[in-house]
Amino acid sequence: MLTLDLTNAPRWHDLAPGVRVQLRPLTTAVMVATRSDPVVESLPDEASDEERAVAFAKALARRAVLAWEGIGDADGNAIDPSPEAIDALLDVWPVFEAFQLIYVSKGLLLEQEKNVSALSPNGLSAGAIATATPARKRAKTARRG
Repeated sequence: MLTLDLTNAPRWHDLAPGVRVQLRPLTTAVMVATRSDPVVESLPDEASDEERAVAFAKALARRAVLAWEGIGDADGNAIDPSPEAIDALLDVWPVFEAFQLIYVSKGLLLEQEKNVSALSPNGLSAGAIATATPARKRAKTARRG
């Protein structure tokens, strides 16, 4: 069953010890805006999947992060979220992984569920395609001793 959260309220998420961010809900509008982000769209065709994932995550985070706690500058002074600071935050590997797991993967969960397997049009295996070639000879059975 799909459970709908009709509040659409921002939520706080822990990304690392002492670091938490307030994120807007991952809605269709946020995803569509991120897909058409100039940085994402300007990636060259030969960009690797990893480069695309980082660019997309940063573009998504720039739209999603509303506030944060536990993040400061080189002198230890607290700083507010800005596009540059959000990009720098996601350059920290454990934070990037936590953001992907906590925020992005939750939003893509339904996308994964619908791609598990296609339904067969008629019966259990009518839509299946044979992948094995038929045997040329009948297999010999082992001798009983």
